[in-house]
Amino acid sequence: MSEKYLGEVFDIHGGGMDLCFPHHECEIAQNTVSRGQSGVKYWMHNNMITINGQKMGKSLGNFITLNEFFTGSNPVLEQAYSPMTIRFFILQAHYRSTVDFSNEALKASEKGLKRLLQAVRDLDNVQFSQTGEENPELRKDYDGVFDAMCDDMNTPVALSFIFDAVRILNQAKDHQITLTAADKALLDELLKKIVPEVFSLTDESASAGSESVVPGLMDMILEIRKEAKAKKDWTTSDLIRDRLKDLGVQVKDTKDGAEWSL
Repeated sequence: MSEKYLGEVFDIHGGGMDLCFPHHECEIAQNTVSRGQSGVKYWMHNNMITINGQKMGKSLGNFITLNEFFTGSNPVLEQAYSPMTIRFFILQAHYRSTVDFSNEALKASEKGLKRLLQAVRDLDNVQFSQTGEENPELRKDYDGVFDAMCDDMNTPVALSFIFDAVRILNQAKDHQITLTAADKALLDELLKKIVPEVFSLTDESASAGSESVVPGLMDMILEIRKEAKAKKDWTTSDLIRDRLKDLGVQVKDTKDGAEWSL
């Protein structure tokens, strides 16, 4: 089956650590005897999953399916968690490390993911100087991401460098520092290419054509709220903010204007 779709030799074969012996060693033996080569260049064996420190298993009654994570329909879960939250949570642990699911850890991942996706949105609204050199700390973060991914796909370390770059972007957003066009190029690579294309972390609200519609609608609503505040119509201003909050949209007032996030 693998030869039909991938050829006699393919790059990566994944699986759990419990499959190393005898299953994968048997695959290597069969391929070597029948074809004279192992058939796989790299084997990636992930560690086990635990729930609140206890090994996940149906016999223990703590088995959670992906659909239950997404709907929150398991008694172990306090709420539903989006597919992107689960993906982000898993990326925060090295694939050869034990992944321990808990409500506290998942909620922390939910907040971390929101912060990362907010930075992706903020990138186009931050002012960058057209002159000047690269920020050396930002360059260190950029190189660190690539070094970490080349070190046995060390995603948690790579993400730590990305979040450090987000911290620098937020400093520029708050006018604490000035970044240059060269820095913008690094941030574009990190936040608009590596985050969605390598880590496959995307804004789930931006789907089915909403990429332009939702931001456009939000800009219009916040403009109406801005006009209401200018007229000291606090009732309308607060009503818009509260109604958006009921829909899961948080509005934050800053000195540069109102920002929104899901």
